[in-house]
Amino acid sequence: MQIELLETFLDLVETRSFNRSAERLGVTQSTVSARIAALETALGARLFDRSRAGTEPTMEGRRFEPHARSLRHEWNEARRRIRVPGEAAHLVRLGIQNDLAAQHIGEWVADFRRAIPDAAFYIEPDYSTQMCADLLTGLQDFAVMFAPKPHPDLHFTNVGELPYVMVSSHTDRRAEVAPDSFVFAHFSNAFEAMHRELLPELAGAPVSVGQSATVAALLNAMGGAGYVLEKTAQQMIATGRFRLVVDAPVLRQPVYAAMHLRHRISPMHRRLLRIVQRHFGAR
Repeated sequence: MQIELLETFLDLVETRSFNRSAERLGVTQSTVSARIAALETALGARLFDRSRAGTEPTMEGRRFEPHARSLRHEWNEARRRIRVPGEAAHLVRLGIQNDLAAQHIGEWVADFRRAIPDAAFYIEPDYSTQMCADLLTGLQDFAVMFAPKPHPDLHFTNVGELPYVMVSSHTDRRAEVAPDSFVFAHFSNAFEAMHRELLPELAGAPVSVGQSATVAALLNAMGGAGYVLEKTAQQMIATGRFRLVVDAPVLRQPVYAAMHLRHRISPMHRRLLRIVQRHFGAR
């Protein structure tokens, strides 16, 4: 069975639209239709009903969906595991939230290699949505992220939290922070909601970004105020150009380890989880 048939089926289950799936997959609508027809022929069952109201999976389509996800995951894992570099026994692909990578990647990877010395590691800093998608498809083995996307095939464990503090180029008092020079941070949906709730007077800032390093770069270039990682704040304050806004609340971003559900009891994945938990002080 061609993997493109499974990818097309699963995308259509999500979009409920042949046209939308064609756009997302970068193919024509007729190609989507042909792939679904080929899959239906191979399975001997109709997978979708099309009407003016839209496209809906049939009962057989709904039954096939978890098997399709599993087949896609196994296919991608198999492809990765036969392409192990050098003398390594296996390849481990890790996804790490961008801000976490900036702060922890060196010490984590050193511990990962000590714990699994016969493995080769491929590490990719990324955002939560993409990491969840890669775990689902088997393109990643393990990820540490800010925003878990609930899915029946994914397993998440809260491992700790990451503190962010406000710095400013011109004041150490919250009341003196000007909204027009504030850089609003949206590191995750939960962080953005907390930010807006606790500091509503700054929610209308003209610039909004999703990475601590970008906030720091903008502040270094333009001045102003914003939330950055605690360690980044210390470095910025040490230059003498910035001050800690002492009465601004510390915003704490929850952090989660994630893996495919089938890996939650794997010895390797459990070792990786324990290492991340240890670095956050979780029990």
